[in-house]
Amino acid sequence: MKHAAATLGSGNLRNAVSLPDGEDLNEWVAVNTVDFFNQINMLYGTITEFCTEESCGIMSAGPKYEYHWADGLTVKKPIKCSAPKYIDYLMTWVQDQLDDETLFPSKIGVPFPKNFLASAKTILKRLFRVYAHIYHQHFSEVVTLGEEAHLNTSFKHFIFFVQEFNLIERRELAPLQELIDKLTAKDERQI
Repeated sequence: MKHAAATLGSGNLRNAVSLPDGEDLNEWVAVNTVDFFNQINMLYGTITEFCTEESCGIMSAGPKYEYHWADGLTVKKPIKCSAPKYIDYLMTWVQDQLDDETLFPSKIGVPFPKNFLASAKTILKRLFRVYAHIYHQHFSEVVTLGEEAHLNTSFKHFIFFVQEFNLIERRELAPLQELIDKLTAKDERQI
């Protein structure tokens, strides 16, 4: 937990996630979803040599939480797969969602679809699983690489954001609830 408390002195992340005055909620969620996708992709990229078919034969977050892949289109029935395969499927799926102009419009004035927030919630819920896997299965490698402050700051920002807008159900956060409580309690003492 000592390493888990290290952050980059990131200022007040609670304030950073608040919807700016005059900003559209969907636009704010879209921009932040893209940012979190990029951060998680980068963070996971630093430990891919440790996350292999052999070391991570099942996508999990500790012994109690196992994740099976399904995208609802090409894979309708959830399949058990290794962490690297699951994360590859996930990142490809998320990139496809972000590139879909009908879901994530990039042109100013083009409205977001009615199902946008529901889609964003699914993306963020699944991205959380990558954080959970990294913390449970690869945190020692993260520490060895000296990246725990980057991981913790990214995760804290992510958690404050999803809490601010109620984007992930509490039960989905269970694999990292102890860490979440520690990171958020520390922040609330500073307010």
